Amino acid sequence: MLKPIIEETRTRMEKSIRDLVDNLASVRTGRASVHLLDHIMVDYYGTPTPVNQVATLHVPEPSLITVQPWDLSSLAAIDRALRMSDLGINPASDGKVIRIPIPPLTQERRQSLSKHVGKVAEDHRTAVRQVRRDSNEHVKKLFKDKKISEDEERDTLQKIQDLTDKFIKQVDELAQKKEQEILQV
Repeated sequence: MLKPIIEETRTRMEKSIRDLVDNLASVRTGRASVHLLDHIMVDYYGTPTPVNQVATLHVPEPSLITVQPWDLSSLAAIDRALRMSDLGINPASDGKVIRIPIPPLTQERRQSLSKHVGKVAEDHRTAVRQVRRDSNEHVKKLFKDKKISEDEERDTLQKIQDLTDKFIKQVDELAQKKEQEILQV
């Protein structure tokens, strides 16, 4: 009865870590990466569509991303979406391919991105704690309804806390690694 609770807790916490990894991949560092464009949506025939679903993204050199639309009529929409993004980039189009030079980050922008990474990490720490709280409430309800013993309750709550500590540590490590990447000149 208690193993499914622990497994569900682990699964939900792992999902939070995967989401954190995805969010951190889209945070700009000094290098070009196609993941920088993951959250950019293009108005493709009236439907918001991720840019990687309407074009081929490529990184030919460390400070350049190229975007080659599959449908040339969407070039203007892609260009507009890139310019309106919060990445601070200035795309250049030649009519067939959009080139996005990735300028080096200023110290001020690095600190701003570092704060953003800290906020994203805190949101994911909160998500892990929320999973812990939900699981603890479930276990306490089982004890209150006399479906499990006091020892089982205590052991399960400890296992849930151990999982929480493990996943919070992973969040901290991922955030610290990304901050070092950003602050590295």
